[in-house]
Amino acid sequence: MKTLKVGIAGYGIVGKRRHEFIDKNPHMKTVAVCDQTFTKPGLLPNGIRCLSDYRQLLAEPMDVLFVSLPNYLASEVTIAGLESGRHVFCEKPPGRDVADIEKVIEAEKRRPGILLKYGFNHRYHDSVLEALRVVKSGELGEIINMRGVYGKSKILSFESGWRAERRYAGGGILLDQGIHMVDLMRLFCGEFVEFKSFVSNDYWKHDVEDNAYALMKDAKGKVAILHSSATQWQHCFSLEITLTEGYLELQGILSGSKSYGEEKLIIGRRNESDTGNAREEAVTYLEDNSWRNEIDEFADAIISKKPIQSGNSSDALATMRLVYNIYYVDPKWRDAFKIEKPL
Repeated sequence: MKTLKVGIAGYGIVGKRRHEFIDKNPHMKTVAVCDQTFTKPGLLPNGIRCLSDYRQLLAEPMDVLFVSLPNYLASEVTIAGLESGRHVFCEKPPGRDVADIEKVIEAEKRRPGILLKYGFNHRYHDSVLEALRVVKSGELGEIINMRGVYGKSKILSFESGWRAERRYAGGGILLDQGIHMVDLMRLFCGEFVEFKSFVSNDYWKHDVEDNAYALMKDAKGKVAILHSSATQWQHCFSLEITLTEGYLELQGILSGSKSYGEEKLIIGRRNESDTGNAREEAVTYLEDNSWRNEIDEFADAIISKKPIQSGNSSDALATMRLVYNIYYVDPKWRDAFKIEKPL
């Protein structure tokens, strides 16, 4: 079977992590990378070509392009990859705003048979997969509501660099990290149709948000409460899902920084006690298989010529629209940054 040659655009922390798991897949091999830190073409110690620009990278013989670049470059390079006939895997977010992903989808439509996948990595954590299995099984009934908190003490390079500037990033903590929680809420609950929010940059005082508080409701009345924060001094990931016959609590998530605590899923089953006591079981996950599983799924889709089922461009568009609805429905935030209503 043919080995898929892979190029990686953006060779920082995430690009290097992707490289590790790309090369662990039996059907993929990294052959070239590009990053602005490489001042001229050359070879890494492992023999991989290193280049300074994505245009140079796309001139290399390859089948697949991984895009691990800042938000302001993500859609441009994704489109270039698609138009060059390469399958593309792009990290979240897909760009700075909804218009960016809409342009990508136009390019995708022009290249039928070329696959595009987005790195909504949290979908592949074992705790999330088990929680999703429980919800889909119906053993705990129907979802009533969800409450999610995802926060850290600052955005990486918040004091300087592209993440702190709207023209490069498009948004702050909600778009950078909270988008994972928004995506999971969509995954569990489906599409939301009504929104209320408060968005603030009062602490760090950049032109991107450091806190976003949102209420979202779907057409059946399920409500999701979200807090995305860059003033969470003790890093936190928590998603509580209340169902008619019990509840699920996802606590902590395994990450490269190891700063969000152990990854745990608590499954509670409702009883008739007035005191609210319930039977619980807790599962702790000690290994992060998400990066491997996500890449393996992508490789399998290419080899088997199957469409992308999870993390496709439709997912990316719907999740970006949710993020921008949260921005839009806060009138002060909308007016301050001239945010248009997502279609």
